[in-house]
Amino acid sequence: MTTTAKGKIGVLVEEHFDETEYRRFNEFFRDRGYEVEYLSNLWGQEQLTFKGNDHEDEVTVTVDFQSVSPSDYAGLILIGGYAMDRLRYQVAPQPNTPSSAPAVQFLRQAVKLMDGGTLKIGTICHSLWLFCADPTLLSGRRVTCAHNIICDVENAGGIVIYDGSETAATHIDGGLISGRHPGVVEEFMQVFVAEVDRRLEGVAVS
Repeated sequence: MTTTAKGKIGVLVEEHFDETEYRRFNEFFRDRGYEVEYLSNLWGQEQLTFKGNDHEDEVTVTVDFQSVSPSDYAGLILIGGYAMDRLRYQVAPQPNTPSSAPAVQFLRQAVKLMDGGTLKIGTICHSLWLFCADPTLLSGRRVTCAHNIICDVENAGGIVIYDGSETAATHIDGGLISGRHPGVVEEFMQVFVAEVDRRLEGVAVS
């Protein structure tokens, strides 16, 4: 019997999310005692429904990340696919001004908690795009990602880790756990949940 005693894993999502990751997150984390809660920018609506890359799965989101705090979650994951590119959209960008996208503002809060040791953040495939919207969040961090966004990550100051002729399957840099693409989602989830469990056990001990 599955319980949700450990807390919630928040997953940021938007249209064109990766469906392989979506299906596995729903099964894997719940089987390990976590509730999975999807978050997005609801644009003032009570709920929005987003379709995945293959138009087979969809998710209805009722939680706007502007109404919650990253501290409400045991861990946060930025789902892959093109969802994070959509979430970094700014309504009214200004020159020489940090991104005002609500998702980026939420990520800034989350990264402060991550760097303080009280939150784990997971990225996979293209989802580092949200970090790239504010290079101060990514600069100097060692990460892995999909091959086709290596230049984006490096231009934002990230250090891409390789394994031979490809980017590493997974990598841990402090509280940031990154994965290459959906083909390594099983390893990514195992590494991420182990890091979240370890943090929670440390909190319980202290």
